[in-house]
Amino acid sequence: MIKISQAKMDALNRLSNEKGLIEALAIDQRGSLKKMLADASTVATGEEIIDFKKVASEELTPYASAILLDPEYGLPATKVRDKNCGLLLAYEKTGYDASTPGRMPDLLEDWSVSRLKEAGADAIKFLLYYDPDEPTAINHLKHVFVERLGSECLGEDIPFFVEIVTYDTEILDASSAAFARVKPHKVLESMVEFSKPNYHIDVLKMEVPVNMKYVEGFTDDEVVYSKKEALDYFKRQSDLTELPFIFLSAGVSTELFQETLKFAKEAGSKFSGVLCGRATWREGVKPFAAHGEEAGRKWFTEYGKKNVETLNEIVDRCGTSWRSKVEVG
Repeated sequence: MIKISQAKMDALNRLSNEKGLIEALAIDQRGSLKKMLADASTVATGEEIIDFKKVASEELTPYASAILLDPEYGLPATKVRDKNCGLLLAYEKTGYDASTPGRMPDLLEDWSVSRLKEAGADAIKFLLYYDPDEPTAINHLKHVFVERLGSECLGEDIPFFVEIVTYDTEILDASSAAFARVKPHKVLESMVEFSKPNYHIDVLKMEVPVNMKYVEGFTDDEVVYSKKEALDYFKRQSDLTELPFIFLSAGVSTELFQETLKFAKEAGSKFSGVLCGRATWREGVKPFAAHGEEAGRKWFTEYGKKNVETLNEIVDRCGTSWRSKVEVG
């Protein structure tokens, strides 16, 4: 069992449902959301990004155990969330500097864990782009960086969620069959590395270990993994860590993400919930951007709510409480 403080235990409970499952909504996107809004309406101002997050938060948080927002555009949305919905705040800058090798991490310059906590955060989330096959010098810097953040969260006695997004320097298209072949190795090695206690991570936010679009039975095109191989990768991922972990949706369709969670359960994966972003709300961007707030609000109440509730039902049926791994001590 992982031992944590009472304060962290209380915070994790605020982020979870009564079963100890995290059914969280992620709307911390900044650059990608701005592009989605612009594509739908030709322009996207900071005010539009703020308003979209507010409407999404107000309409969807009554059905989510927690919401992940960013302090750049999302603080107004934190004020209109449901009173029973926990709050995670993102600590990283959006994107990465493509001119520098290694997709190096960076923090929001005018924020600290203490300030995020004062802003109401129940937990801190940090996104790390990670390739276990990068040169040792690059990954050493990333390891030290995450250690530093973990120590900061430990000092503030607040849960630390780390989101790992894998990549390969030689394969630029992460949706390709070529990357699908190496993805299990990347995800599993990342799982091992960031489960180490020196990082003081409380919850890992992970990709699923395969690209489901290349799994036998999920595609009519090229098959990269047999069903048995894919199930084995899910089981191995779960067995490689003692930490609670949750899945990110990685921008796949709502339906595919739902089927992926059922597949994970079939494999014996002990995931403890989701932090689901675009798979829940992406289709609401167009009515909001093209036709205004009321059209966006209507989409959230009709379709967004259904997406969240359907996902919750699947997580309730397929997830494993993080409380089975954690105790106060």
